[in-house]
Amino acid sequence: MSEAIQRIVGAYVKLGNRKALEDMRGHRLRLATELKASHGTLDLTSSIKLLEEEIAVIEEGIVNLDAPPPTWAAALDLGFPSWVVSEGDKVSSGPSYE
Repeated sequence: MSEAIQRIVGAYVKLGNRKALEDMRGHRLRLATELKASHGTLDLTSSIKLLEEEIAVIEEGIVNLDAPPPTWAAALDLGFPSWVVSEGDKVSSGPSYE
């Protein structure tokens, strides 16, 4: 699979452009369907496989759009204890000893 599709999908994910990703996926699904239905003398399996790999990358991008953004501690993977970083990235005063 080409690095180009990964970069394109990554850019659309960063921009939050779900429509572009869904359009790309739909186009590739139509192409794959047409190639699978073709009964010519050419072997189209490598083209179909490439389209299916690209569809998987695009679908992964769509899933990433649906995922909530990571907290800053999780993004940096600093491993802070839960009392340091609470919901909404608010820093609390420390553990409760009540």
